[in-house]
Amino acid sequence: MNTYKTLFLSLFTLLLFQSCNHEKITPNRGKVKFETISVSSKIAGRIHTIYVEEGQTVKKGDTLAWVNIPEVNAKMLQAQGAITAAQGQLNMAYNGATSEQLSQIEGQLEAGKAQLEFAQESFLRLQNMYKDSLVSQQQFDEVKMKLNMAKAQVVSLEAKRNEVKKGTRFEQIEQAKGQLERALGAKEEVLSASAEQYVIAPASMTIETISLEEGELLTPGFALFNGYKTDSVYFRFTIPESKIYDFEVGKELILINPYTQAETEAKIIAIKQLAQYADITSTAPLYQLSESIYELKVVPILDVSDQKFFINATILIKY
Repeated sequence: MNTYKTLFLSLFTLLLFQSCNHEKITPNRGKVKFETISVSSKIAGRIHTIYVEEGQTVKKGDTLAWVNIPEVNAKMLQAQGAITAAQGQLNMAYNGATSEQLSQIEGQLEAGKAQLEFAQESFLRLQNMYKDSLVSQQQFDEVKMKLNMAKAQVVSLEAKRNEVKKGTRFEQIEQAKGQLERALGAKEEVLSASAEQYVIAPASMTIETISLEEGELLTPGFALFNGYKTDSVYFRFTIPESKIYDFEVGKELILINPYTQAETEAKIIAIKQLAQYADITSTAPLYQLSESIYELKVVPILDVSDQKFFINATILIKY
């Protein structure tokens, strides 16, 4: 008996409310939506610390998690060593040979000239003996070969001395610069990887799901955090074919929250057909097979930061 009495009073109250309300509210129900966002890492590592919880709202630039990547420190030491070596090569290329190196080349040249002089004297002696048939052709050829080798050595040492005195070639300097730039690039790559140890919020967002726990391995591209942007609210309505002609892109609407009675000025920015059966039945359970279903995407016209919206909450079209 009490149940029937409560039901009667509820119906009476509803009829009384409708009789007092002269403003029309359409039967079109929609849902509050936000643009979704996923946050992942570019490199692999093991999750060391997660700083947020599901349902928490964060700001752009906030640290969401720290991923431990042991290889970063080792690669940084390698890159720093390569930079030091490349910088030393470039300095040597700019400064040229030292006085000690030049003295060493001069000493080698003097020794080469002494060997050449000895080879020339030996050649002249054996040449006369060869003419008198005192030595064989092979002995004479051997002495001649040693003379030619001594001449070639002196020429090579003189060229080396001249090159050292002239300074380092332009190509050698460019080569040393290239090695240094490559080493610096390797360091920048390591620094980039080091920055990836911190998973940063790319926008102000509400964390909806956290896919992994501390201690688990995070692979590149895997979405660790899923959520939605807090400043990207829009409204989604499903309209049957029989009523879709009441709407058009650009049309302005007044939306109302049935619980707070807060109104929102909005406009339609897109109309599309729901072609897949699963999408239709999930949004319109009373779907008739002979009728097409369309989706309206509606966005606020004015700033709604002072209003509170919850994802998938009900919203109505007032008129």
